[in-house]
Amino acid sequence: MSGSQIGRRNGRRKPMAEINVVPYIDVTLVLLIIFMITTPMLQTGVDVDLPQTQSKTVESDGEGDNPPIIISIKAEGQYYIKSDNQTDVPILPEDINDRVAEILSNKPRTQVLINADKGVNYGTVVTVMAALKNAGVPTVGLMTKPEEQ
Repeated sequence: MSGSQIGRRNGRRKPMAEINVVPYIDVTLVLLIIFMITTPMLQTGVDVDLPQTQSKTVESDGEGDNPPIIISIKAEGQYYIKSDNQTDVPILPEDINDRVAEILSNKPRTQVLINADKGVNYGTVVTVMAALKNAGVPTVGLMTKPEEQ
């Protein structure tokens, strides 16, 4: 018999060079359970009285390549509409639906954006958004200015 066969008969084995990952799996499972329990507790918010409005849900079919319709709301309460790269035209709030519906009848994939002054009441913006939804606008975007650093 050779020397290597004699060593195996004596019960000696080669050392294993593998890492036992079972303890790591156990620790991961415990952490997962802890995070699943604590995450719902972290989701708290401030109670606010949100404005209520009625609007119907309209399915979106994508955005077109047309220049967008921009509805501007000044802090003083004036409304303006800009379409087809024209200048801002003053408009009454009750005429916005008709004007936007007229533009969308010719170009149905036109994007609609609201450009509201920072001092405009939140309820005013939401009311205009709901009116646009009722006019058949699938999605309404809000314009913002990037923060200066």
